[in-house]
Amino acid sequence: MSAAAVVRTRAAALGALLLVALAVPGAASASEPLWALLKGGGRVVLMRHAITTPGVGDPPGMRLDDCATQRNLTDEGRRHARQAGEAFRARGIVVERVLTSPWCRCAETARLAFGTSGDVSLPLSNLYGRAERQPQQVRELTALVSEPRAGGIVVMVSHGSTIGALTGVAPAPAEMVVVTPQGAGRFAVDGRLIAHGP
Repeated sequence: MSAAAVVRTRAAALGALLLVALAVPGAASASEPLWALLKGGGRVVLMRHAITTPGVGDPPGMRLDDCATQRNLTDEGRRHARQAGEAFRARGIVVERVLTSPWCRCAETARLAFGTSGDVSLPLSNLYGRAERQPQQVRELTALVSEPRAGGIVVMVSHGSTIGALTGVAPAPAEMVVVTPQGAGRFAVDGRLIAHGP
């Protein structure tokens, strides 16, 4: 085989691998260092709930004790939540604990991804349209996230507004922000992960 043919063959193979990496959730090399961090344990994953029915904020008359009054996950959102959990299991990443906002879309995201609705944690509540709550809630959430952990991963399923207020990162639905607790009210943002397909 000529040198030019070898180059063409290698280029085609590299292109095929790239297409596979882009098609498989979490397979792209840019995310692998974050998956490796998670494999090592001791991190917190702040996950935004998956895609919901269209709308902004909460419907009029929304009640936390009645999921029928809330914006809930779509079928696509449910699929994305399941795919996120599958990505953790495929890599053997141990999820030690799951915490969720009291909103039904967060509890359902957690249940579909990790097999449990988790423990409700009020600091993970939705901050959209609730600016007066932000300073106190961010302080409480900072204390929760910055607490050093040994062992597995803690996943906290919340809302884009809440995760953004804490980290400065505005995650897409079902996107995750990985942080390393540093104690004394401090944590480091390690990066962002999307573990679902299109």
